[in-house]
Amino acid sequence: MEKSFFKKILVATDGSESAVNAVSHGINIAKATGAEVHVLYVISTEYAVTTRTVRGWTDEFEESLAKRGAVAIDYVKGLGKEAGIKVEPVFLRGTPAEEILDYAEDNDIDLIMMGTHGLTGVKRFLIGSVAEKVLRHSKIPVMIIR
Repeated sequence: MEKSFFKKILVATDGSESAVNAVSHGINIAKATGAEVHVLYVISTEYAVTTRTVRGWTDEFEESLAKRGAVAIDYVKGLGKEAGIKVEPVFLRGTPAEEILDYAEDNDIDLIMMGTHGLTGVKRFLIGSVAEKVLRHSKIPVMIIR
C-alpha cells in the first residue's frame, strides 16, 4: 500500500466563514490521508503601530483578537476530535502571510489550506490578500477554498 503524500496539513484560520470552509476541507483531507492538522491563527500586528496611534489599537483590542483566535482554534480541535484527527494548535503574532509561510517551511508541512473572501480585480489589488500572498510565495502546495 502506498504511503500518503500528506502527512502534515496546515490550516490557516481567522475564524471567518471562508476559513471555516477551508477547515472543513482540511479535516476531510486529513481523515482521508491519515495526515495530522496544524491549525494556525495569527494575530496580525501588520498595522498595529499605526493603528495604535491613529485608530486606538489597545491591549484590550489585541486581547479580543486573541480570544477570537482561541474560538477559531477550538472549533478546529473539536472537528478534529470528532473525525479522529490529531490537531496541533498554533498561535502566532506578526504579519499573517509571513507567519504562515515561515511556519509551514519550518515544520515540514505538506499542504497549506486556507480560505479566501474571493475579492477580485481592483479591490483585491488595492487591499492585497493573505491567501494571495501565501499562494504567490509558498514553496509548498497551497489549496485555497472559497
